[in-house]
Amino acid sequence: MANQRNQVSKADVQSTELNKLPVEGENDTEFSAEEAAEVFSENQNANNNQQ
Repeated sequence: MANQRNQVSKADVQSTELNKLPVEGENDTEFSAEEAAEVFSENQNANNNQQ
């Protein structure tokens, strides 16, 4: 089998960047207004405690 040397293994194919499955939420940059308000209030409290 001369063609056997030119083939890549299953592990090689699965580990290449273009063949990886996307991770849900990995590139998620959206956030809710509630999350923003919570972070804002936490930062305000931290700033008030420092003064």
